Amino acid sequence: MEPIPFIKMHGLGNDFVIIDGRERLPELSGGALRAIADRHRGVGYDQLIVMEPGDPDAAIFMRIYNADGSEAEACGNATRCVAYLLMQESGTQDVTIETRAGLLIGTRSDHGDIVIDMGKPKLEWQQIPLSQPEETAHVRLEIGPLADPVAVNMGNPHAVFFVDDAEAVDLEKWGPVAETHPIFPEKANISVVSRMENGEFRLRVWERGVGITLACGSAACATMVAANIRGFADKTARLHLNGGPLDMRIDENGHIFMGGAIATSFRGFLDTALLKGAA
Repeated sequence: MEPIPFIKMHGLGNDFVIIDGRERLPELSGGALRAIADRHRGVGYDQLIVMEPGDPDAAIFMRIYNADGSEAEACGNATRCVAYLLMQESGTQDVTIETRAGLLIGTRSDHGDIVIDMGKPKLEWQQIPLSQPEETAHVRLEIGPLADPVAVNMGNPHAVFFVDDAEAVDLEKWGPVAETHPIFPEKANISVVSRMENGEFRLRVWERGVGITLACGSAACATMVAANIRGFADKTARLHLNGGPLDMRIDENGHIFMGGAIATSFRGFLDTALLKGAA
């Protein structure tokens, strides 16, 4: 087993280990994924991304693993990072990326930010999925201080709770309880959101299979949808996550667009000991 080259990138602190598997797919066991994710003995990441050969209409297929070794369907900030790499490689201003959630289109804005068309949200209870019929705009769920969420699927399941003060919620305590509630058979990403004095939004996220993260792109999209449903926002909004702001937009076709900054942290090689699952 040979060391595997990788790139470490982040979108507002939502960080990723990105592996180019187009020529050769890496062998990554659950133990290896968890070892690489260890922030003290491995590299550390919120998600690990493998760029694989994809659909003929896409540049690549993007496979997404959470820090606990589970596979995710979508990740907005990772898509922005990968889109940047592919646009740099091809010299283009746009790129199509295939994910388990479908084809996603990335573009570079006039300001240099990477913007992803995350597609249309799914809002039927079976699409989230929920374990029972519910009005997804007002799910009958109460967990500690959290109640009455909006359920949204942005390629992965989300529950968005509007609260008076997102900073005051003990997300470390209530996030995992909500994530694993029986109403979410595939678990869920949990967002707590409050409106700021300037009309923008403060968002904190407990990511399914990861925990509290500095940012979560699909959660930002779900929050934009939820705020629009509840009448708290129109078609554009700025969301402030732990790692910084994301600019959100809903177009005339109902597609959700997300834009913001990304950065490269470093490049390196995954040691064979990590690939064997030894952190």
